[in-house]
Amino acid sequence: MTPKGVQAELERLRREIREHDRRYYVLDKPVVSDAEYDALVRALKDLEAAHPESVTPDSPTQRVGGAASADFKPVTHAAAMLSLENAASEEEFREWAGRVFKGLGRSERPEFVIEPKIDGLSCALTYEKGRLVRAATRGDGTTGEDVTANVRAIRSIPLVLQGPVPERLEARGEVFIDHADFDLVNEAQERAGREPFVNPRNCAAGSLRQKDAKTTAARRLKFYAHSLGLWEGPSKPETHEGYLKALALMGIPVCSLRWKADDVDDVLRLYNEFRQVNLPELAFAVDGLVVKVDSLALQKRLGTTAKCPRWAVAFKYPASKALSRVEEVVFSVGRTGAVTPVAKVKPVWCAGVTISSVSLHNFDEVGRLGLKVGDEVVIERAGEVIPKVVRVVAESRTGKETPVAPPKACPACGAEVVKEGEAVAYRCANPSCPAQIKRSLLHFASRDALDIEGFGEAVVDQLVDSGRIKDISDIYTLTMEDLLGLELFAEKKAENLLKQIPASRKRRLAELVFGLGIRHVGEKTAETLAELYGLSELARASADELQKIPEVGAVVAASIASFFGAPEVRRLLDRLKDAGLNFKKMPKKETTGLPLHGKSFVFTGGLGSMTREEASAKVKELGGKTSSSVSSKTSFVVAGTEPGSKLTKAKSLGVKILTEEEFMRLIK
Repeated sequence: MTPKGVQAELERLRREIREHDRRYYVLDKPVVSDAEYDALVRALKDLEAAHPESVTPDSPTQRVGGAASADFKPVTHAAAMLSLENAASEEEFREWAGRVFKGLGRSERPEFVIEPKIDGLSCALTYEKGRLVRAATRGDGTTGEDVTANVRAIRSIPLVLQGPVPERLEARGEVFIDHADFDLVNEAQERAGREPFVNPRNCAAGSLRQKDAKTTAARRLKFYAHSLGLWEGPSKPETHEGYLKALALMGIPVCSLRWKADDVDDVLRLYNEFRQVNLPELAFAVDGLVVKVDSLALQKRLGTTAKCPRWAVAFKYPASKALSRVEEVVFSVGRTGAVTPVAKVKPVWCAGVTISSVSLHNFDEVGRLGLKVGDEVVIERAGEVIPKVVRVVAESRTGKETPVAPPKACPACGAEVVKEGEAVAYRCANPSCPAQIKRSLLHFASRDALDIEGFGEAVVDQLVDSGRIKDISDIYTLTMEDLLGLELFAEKKAENLLKQIPASRKRRLAELVFGLGIRHVGEKTAETLAELYGLSELARASADELQKIPEVGAVVAASIASFFGAPEVRRLLDRLKDAGLNFKKMPKKETTGLPLHGKSFVFTGGLGSMTREEASAKVKELGGKTSSSVSSKTSFVVAGTEPGSKLTKAKSLGVKILTEEEFMRLIK
């Protein structure tokens, strides 16, 4: 094939793949099978491999590539990404509409556009001459984070726009994940021994801020544009509706569910109708509707406050509740032996999912609720969080309900279940309990500990049930024959897992201490201990000595000393040392001179810009410390959405309270 012919074929394949992407992700009307699509992509990859000089950054094959990113650079938005004012009732919505009418004058009656308020992560896409050049998170509204590499991995987002395009375009929207894909991601998390995501929004936010774009690509994220950030060039639309239609023609996905209304009562009717008809059927999480003045000229006249546009409002739905009946209460055993009661309820639809199982957390909670087997209960799922039982409908009792009592024997191994002093939890007293061993193995291999990819729940179940693994040190004696004896493994998969295990030996001591699963020792405490002791020295430290460490109180110190005092733990450490794991004390990071040196932070409520773990890591990176409790020594309490009792305590102690926006400015 001539060079000209190669170029023509490359352009044809790229054009065809982009069109199929648009039909699949934007129009939801694919015209080829997955196999046919894959064949086109393979043909393009093969041709580019033969002619690497012809590869372009916007080729469909280049969505995921390059090195993993250790951080995300700050990006200043072309115009501030403001948050929306909330209306939580008909009265509040009417008040907002009244302010709009007053701001425009009696002679002007605007049309409204109504769209679902998707519960995801805000993101701004910048295109120059039709090519994606940058993607950024909302951040504090003025400055976000550059997530371009990860956004390129989201297949619903076009790298190149179609048809007439403005010179420069910033399209703002929401990155989210469907309920079905969210469930698949959480299943994968649990198989890998990692904590599942709490809700789809948390999953989308965590997925978009991965250090490796390959992880983002695997999460099947989606994007819908909903707002105009910037339009430089001719043919700028005059209405919001016209803008969304223009984006769709260019290939940028927009939600097909939207309506027009010129009357407040029409909006209220749509609000109630959507909740009853559309909401239960939606594939993704929605927590309300967004109502906007359609005319861009009128939007400009109305203007903004310091935080919100006056021409738009988020008309929120109240928390979703459902009635169900407790059919039985079963008991789950965790890695520390804690026995957790779980209510199995008659399956019921609530906030977009069918709920059949609800954690009751502990037996004190069972007592507080007064819950019995057979009770009718109110289940609440607010903001797509994990469902909870909020109330027992005692008036519907028939007298046939039976009390829930802590088990006397462990449901996993039959050993005695005990309650230690004033502690809330009941625990299995058998350290060799298979359920505890399995949970310990999953924790040890999790990403935040020794990070052994592929060592998930199904693998652990088979290895423990077969007797091949009795504790975490046995991971380091696994052979190819052991793995090929399991149903799950073919030779290639076994090889991949066995390659992961040696790398875990080089993990820092902090990850090893955390991975041991000592009660009350989280990542932050493990980091502190690893900077003060080698593992052998830590194992010899007394509770009195440990209690002198500022971050370690009496309860944690006693837990650490008790853990390392157990003969089986001493033997385990010997085996781990023989296996070549890193027992060396870590160099203490020098924080003097860093911006947050000497400052301590406590977080309460949800954060929109990052997860709490990411916020805590940022504080530490800048020389500060984080804590889970508020005291007079706390420097700042960062209050996100729906803050808890920590906010009340901070106010009573006079601790300075930061909004998320103020916190973001501080760490920038």
